[in-house]
Amino acid sequence: MMPRNPSYTLTLFLYVLFSIAAFSQQNIHKDIQEHTEMIFDSLVKIRRDFHRHPEVGGEEQRTSQKVIEYLSSLGLEVKTGIGGYGVVGILKGGKPGKKIAWRADMDAMPSNAPDVVAFASETEGVRHICGHDVHTTVALGMATVLAAQRERLEGTIYFVFQPSEENIKGALAMMDDGLFQLIDPEEMYAMHVTPFPAGTIAVKPEEMFSDYKRVDIRFKDNGNTEALTKFVKKQVHGLENVPKDSKFWNMQNMGDPEIGIAGPKSIYTNYTTVDNRNFRVKETEEGVKISAFLSFSDKKQRDAALPELKKRIDESDFANDFLVAELVHVFPTLDNNERLVNESLEQLSSIYGEDRVLRLHGVVADGRSDDFAFFQPKVPSVYFFMGGSNYEKGIIAQTHSPNFAVDESCIRTGVNLFASLMVERLEQ
Repeated sequence: MMPRNPSYTLTLFLYVLFSIAAFSQQNIHKDIQEHTEMIFDSLVKIRRDFHRHPEVGGEEQRTSQKVIEYLSSLGLEVKTGIGGYGVVGILKGGKPGKKIAWRADMDAMPSNAPDVVAFASETEGVRHICGHDVHTTVALGMATVLAAQRERLEGTIYFVFQPSEENIKGALAMMDDGLFQLIDPEEMYAMHVTPFPAGTIAVKPEEMFSDYKRVDIRFKDNGNTEALTKFVKKQVHGLENVPKDSKFWNMQNMGDPEIGIAGPKSIYTNYTTVDNRNFRVKETEEGVKISAFLSFSDKKQRDAALPELKKRIDESDFANDFLVAELVHVFPTLDNNERLVNESLEQLSSIYGEDRVLRLHGVVADGRSDDFAFFQPKVPSVYFFMGGSNYEKGIIAQTHSPNFAVDESCIRTGVNLFASLMVERLEQ
């Protein structure tokens, strides 16, 4: 017989209590996976319906109505007409607790290229070639499996369905229309389909895409605009730090397992590049404005560019004519919260394995972005990449390309992993 030791008894009680809690968490993830499998075929049908009926930004009436009806059927509280056709579904758990949000964008893109799937777009000149039909479907699937577990959830999950991402208007429109007066999340998450293999997700702290900026440089009119332009071009190009013969310039190398953005020896770090296709000169009554466009892999590269450019001008024959130089936003810049990224990676890896949950090492170098970035200064946030390709079947989820397609098994991946993430984040 054990001695009657109060300290030992308390320790044993706490051990049993935490063991039960851990077992319960493992069970909920298993339940999520089993439920996802049950509804997978129906989710594929939903995705194909969205794909057949794409709507560009500002015109997502049908998509929005489908989302409203679906969320209402789950018993969620639904808010509509936010920033246009924006929708928010509110899932309240069985107990009060933390509040988190998941965002999915709904809009399609103009495209006259023929569709590459049997369930082709029925709307002339419009296609889902950026995967937002998949994003919307995954979010509906997450809402389904999590609503079934609502009594076990402690807290609230907001499902934010955003219009007009492609034209970079939707996030701001929703905020201007009072989104964060309707909801008050402590954390916010989103994902985007990418050419990574289906079955995987990937993320990193801070920048996911390079920071694409315009630099405006103004001079007094010195009567020799041609010489001034030639000088400025040379100085701007001098900021670029990637050799012309580097493998960096072959964008296919971004997917290389060693030197790509997911590779431990990624070459897509610590870079500044210049957009050679975009250089503008404008003469006005006030003088000459010269504009160039640059991409930066990180804040350190960006913050070093302007001082270096000014230094070069100050040391030149054009110093007396120089007025001002400034960096101007072109696209919003994604900036993932480091703590949330690290915790999310650890949580999801422990459930689904490190081979499916990838830590990125490099930054996408093709100047893309996502207006989810406008939410990030308001709420600590994380934006994930989700693989949608099946290379053996020739399915490549290269967004904005005429041959864009996805392996629909990625819907299962998205629902499983990100629904599990919502559970874990509520518990954190």
